[in-house]
Amino acid sequence: MLIGLVGGPSKGKSTFFKAATLAEVEISARPFTTLSAKEGEAYVKVDCVDKEFKTQCNPRYGFCLNHKRFVPVKLMDVPGLVEGASEGKGMGNQFLDSLNEADALIHIIDISGSTDKNGNQVEKLSHDPEEDIKFLEKELDQWYLRIIKKGWDKFSRTVTQTNLDIKKSLAKQLSGLRVNEETAQESIKSLNLNHNPSSWSGQDLFNLARELRKRTKPIIIAANKIDIEGAKFNFEKLKEKYEMIACSAEVELALREAAKHELIKYVPGEDKFEIKKDNENKLSSDKKNALHFIEQFLEENKSTGIQDILNKIVFEKLKYIYVFPGGVNNLKDSEGRIIPDCFLLEEGSTALDFAYKIHKDLGDNFVKAINVKDKKPIGRDYKLKNRDVIEVVTRK
Repeated sequence: MLIGLVGGPSKGKSTFFKAATLAEVEISARPFTTLSAKEGEAYVKVDCVDKEFKTQCNPRYGFCLNHKRFVPVKLMDVPGLVEGASEGKGMGNQFLDSLNEADALIHIIDISGSTDKNGNQVEKLSHDPEEDIKFLEKELDQWYLRIIKKGWDKFSRTVTQTNLDIKKSLAKQLSGLRVNEETAQESIKSLNLNHNPSSWSGQDLFNLARELRKRTKPIIIAANKIDIEGAKFNFEKLKEKYEMIACSAEVELALREAAKHELIKYVPGEDKFEIKKDNENKLSSDKKNALHFIEQFLEENKSTGIQDILNKIVFEKLKYIYVFPGGVNNLKDSEGRIIPDCFLLEEGSTALDFAYKIHKDLGDNFVKAINVKDKKPIGRDYKLKNRDVIEVVTRK
């Protein structure tokens, strides 16, 4: 799974990326700090099953804090997009094409209105963040349209003359945009397009581009810089029109850095933190003031919003579930780690899908599975649920 961070320059993408991954990236107020796409490891937060088994897990990947399991997902930071990106401005095509493999997008906007469309610093509330939302949707739609139009005349003529199945042909033509037959069929149906692509107008193609973009690249808007005075005015104005979550990447980054240096105890996504007793008298007045500001921010906002955004994009937009492998009589792996793994799977995945997810040999030699919680056997077609703990039984 790959989640792309997109938006205009200086809206806080690099700060969001670093806060979510703790990767070493340059952060600056100047436009175009990020000059090439970067990938890192972020985490979704779920309730671990270890507490039900009265134990403490030892994750192979990710980590667990207070029985909250943090499962890794890939996050990609794409350089700031400018108007005309879909036409190649500002290396726009290169940056957009790097998003081809993304399953979903997080659009970072400056909800405080303190950066203009080009990423320049302006007086807070002087720039309308809705312009940034509309701009990005337009550029993404034009990007899809550009790809659809490439070779369209020959494609549509071939489909019409040879009477090919339009959904299969369209899925094959646009596989690079992760369009499958089901998505193609649903898009054609929702737009009431006929099955003769040669007759589709320019407007039909644009509508198709927009529909496919919405279906293949679900977006959540991260209303960043909510900690800046006046930002909530813009958020309240726009939250009914767009699906967005208020956040402060800067506050989250400060918390994670403090926790990394063992100054505080902090579980990402929580509404509080705790200063470690050994450090209370070692903190400078500046750090104490910063932590006091963060404490007030969390009290008012309940979280920084970063973890909420990651969880929403994975579990609500992409509709993934999380499942643990385990044994009825043994929750340890060969190296002694307790409940070491947690897998993210698409909604509707079966016990057999899960076996293949773990290892091809398990899928090829699948006999049955066992629900570890109630110790009942389940078949290959059993639809998995969140927090299932499954043992796979094979012929070998």
